[in-house]
Amino acid sequence: MPNGQWYPPEWPVRIRALAAGEITAMTPRRAATVMLLRDDPGGPAVHMLRRRASMAFAAGAYAYPGGGVDPRDDDRTVGWAGPGRDAWARRLGVDAASAQAIVCAAVRETYEEAGVLLAGETADTVVGDTTGDDWKADRDALAGHELSFADFLDRRGLVLRSDLLGAWARWITPEFEPRRYDTWFFVAALPPGQRTRNASTEADRTVWIRPAEATEAYDRGELLMMPPTVATLRQLQSYGTADDALAGSEGRDLTPVLATARLEGEELVLSWPGHEEFTKRVEPPQGGQKQSQSPSPSPVQSESPSPSSGQSPSSSPTQSPSSGQSPTPGPRESPSGGPR
Repeated sequence: MPNGQWYPPEWPVRIRALAAGEITAMTPRRAATVMLLRDDPGGPAVHMLRRRASMAFAAGAYAYPGGGVDPRDDDRTVGWAGPGRDAWARRLGVDAASAQAIVCAAVRETYEEAGVLLAGETADTVVGDTTGDDWKADRDALAGHELSFADFLDRRGLVLRSDLLGAWARWITPEFEPRRYDTWFFVAALPPGQRTRNASTEADRTVWIRPAEATEAYDRGELLMMPPTVATLRQLQSYGTADDALAGSEGRDLTPVLATARLEGEELVLSWPGHEEFTKRVEPPQGGQKQSQSPSPSPVQSESPSPSSGQSPSSSPTQSPSSGQSPTPGPRESPSGGPR
């Protein structure tokens, strides 16, 4: 049975074109994503969103809140608490200005897409409920690039709590992909008094799910995910609490993972160093036929993007975050049941 590995059908063509010098590798854009955890009775659960089918990149895939760096976060010092920029620069392997921008991207994108803000009025406090209309207006302004994150923090008298984040991994989109990202993965615990919501225009569903349940659904071919998502979910499974995972982030290897491709005869072999489970072997098309895409069904039917919606009309592996419960897998859904 095929798993749910995201694999665009045009990749073999692009890989061969790059090797032949017919296309040029794009420079990856700096980005950050956050594995937001909460402690549930059965163990830590992670907040994930499903990307809309209309998205140009990884449509229908489950991922974490995240996005690209805002260049304005390199330009000025933001309100800051926790380890300093120089410490983060050493940890992330970049200069201090870039470290600030990457950490800001992690915190800002978590706020924009999940409504959770890792900031407080002082170095040892964190904001509580952020569900009011004024908070929504700020999120919209940030998402629309009408308001910089530094100005947002200043106006509200807040400091970014960098100590609430732990650097986890770094993955770079393959050179043959036209939309490339150099992405730092972080881990964080859901602050007391805050709750998630689907605040992203890029997602049609958000869920809380235990990492082991997510990977089991992926292994059955029920959840579509990119290799970095699956790899980090598997790594999270050994931690008993969100705080344990945050503490476990210290010292994790941040050597970038970059997919490589090679030809073995006429067979194309795509691999991610250190992550053999994602290796793909692609035979050349026969008789000029178009290369087919690996199956990647999702059991979750299309539903309203409202964060307060309940379960989808048919069986789903997860529950809506509005239920207040950790989601558990349900029966598998037939591919004819509207998977993405």
